Amino acid sequence: MQKPILPEWRIARYSADPLQRCRQLEAEALPASNAALLDEAAAEVPERLAWHFIDSGETATYRQVQAMVNRVAAGLAGLGVGKGTHVAMMVPNVPQFPLTWLAIGRLGAVMVPVNVSYTGRELDYIVNDGRAEFLVIAEEFLPTFDGMKQRPTALDDGHVIVVGRARPGQHAWQALHDGGDPAFAAPAPVGLDDLLNIQYTSGTTGFPKGVLQAQRYWITQSKINAFRDGLAYERILISTPFYYMDPQWLLLMAFHQRATAFIAARQSTSRYTEWLSTWKIQFSLMPAEVMFKNPPSPNDGDNQTRRVNVYGLRREIHAAVEQRFNVNAREAFGMTELGSATFMPLEVEDMTGSGSCGISGPFRECKVVDPRGQEVARDEIGEMVVRGSGILRGYFNKPEANREAFYGDWFRTGDLFRQDLRGYFYIVGRVKEMIRRSSENIPAREVEAVLKDMPQITEAAVLGVPDDLRKEEVKAYVILQPGLTKADVPPQAIIEHAHKYLAPFKVPRYIEYRSEFPRTPSNKIRKPELQKEKPDLRADSWDRVDGVWR
Repeated sequence: MQKPILPEWRIARYSADPLQRCRQLEAEALPASNAALLDEAAAEVPERLAWHFIDSGETATYRQVQAMVNRVAAGLAGLGVGKGTHVAMMVPNVPQFPLTWLAIGRLGAVMVPVNVSYTGRELDYIVNDGRAEFLVIAEEFLPTFDGMKQRPTALDDGHVIVVGRARPGQHAWQALHDGGDPAFAAPAPVGLDDLLNIQYTSGTTGFPKGVLQAQRYWITQSKINAFRDGLAYERILISTPFYYMDPQWLLLMAFHQRATAFIAARQSTSRYTEWLSTWKIQFSLMPAEVMFKNPPSPNDGDNQTRRVNVYGLRREIHAAVEQRFNVNAREAFGMTELGSATFMPLEVEDMTGSGSCGISGPFRECKVVDPRGQEVARDEIGEMVVRGSGILRGYFNKPEANREAFYGDWFRTGDLFRQDLRGYFYIVGRVKEMIRRSSENIPAREVEAVLKDMPQITEAAVLGVPDDLRKEEVKAYVILQPGLTKADVPPQAIIEHAHKYLAPFKVPRYIEYRSEFPRTPSNKIRKPELQKEKPDLRADSWDRVDGVWR
């Protein structure tokens, strides 16, 4: 039984009709920047809590957040950060992350977020590819910084800001904050079309690409999620890492709603329902597939949630998830490049369990096209393309990728969809070669490159293997150098090598040894044939998690 959509949840200015709401949102004026959004909220509800960090207990009102952001912005400006300066950030879910991001935005500078599980090799790539001139890094990740092979010339110790104890020649974040002016005003105007993030997303045929996201991207994305249901939210949960895009728009969503963001240090499926209940959460992203596998508890439905977003939830368990956890669970489709593209309106109860990810959302046009970019008939399969206000401005310093990514002003998602006669979209598969493990995008080519760097391996092919818990797991097929056997190069050695150069979520779970690969006439590996060789792709593989041969 779903929760009723009570009238008191509704925001009076918005229509009860989903399509009309979309048009209303598109017609409304947008704040001029992220900082302007914060300033509006601080002026309207200065003493309301803007955030509460669940694990540490740290809280701040909108007035306090505004003053702290100004202090950090002043400190950064004093070091030479200005409009257009690229600032990399490797910081976990602590207040210093959102404060620094908002300060960067106030200055018109550009954040380059870094996954905190990255190795020195991966940090090296992001910092150099993103042309970072400054680095804000938590003290515990300084050993990763030491593991970089080539630090950019501009990134000397005087341009390193440490959350925690700084080394000689580096700057302490706290000192930077404490010496800043709480009434600081940016020296240059910042607008919606100024770049704010180079948000790295794992590419499908190579290493991660930096997605160029302007202030408009973030204001639009957060407004879409804040108001597309026409509901009021006072308490919003953030439980994934801030270096991903979701926590960033969730925070701004809270600002739009003048709500309080409750922020966890890390995602925890064992604590998720406790968070919903304890903090009376009304909106969150829900790891529903994993949650549903946990043993049932009498308190599973003890919450005040009004909506949770789910992604790729199996249609067979959708209704059961809603009933067990007492939530309105709605699918959506989005990408780092687009933000939100489609959504399932809260009112459409008959689509629960349909497998659809909804209709085109506010500020978005979506259609399904053939390989020439021509729209296909309803119920035919093709590639989803999307256009609209606030999508990516392109990929940073990747002209070829930019040419391939668009049909005119339509962004090519690389995902196969169909649209039914009622206008609802369904994800069918992927055009692009990428492994989706839980919430992580893993480019096969990057993993292959690391494996082929191992002297004993001559060739490698990496595929995604279906997995009930994480959607897909990483499997590596390897060919060893002539004369070597798996006794000479055991799976554990390959996995140990991968751990040195890849984040843990990218390290293959399965290893299969091959003597040859199926190939095209041009000698490329035919991966589709590998995928069809056996019913269970785990067979004939070493499983590093269970420690057995399959």
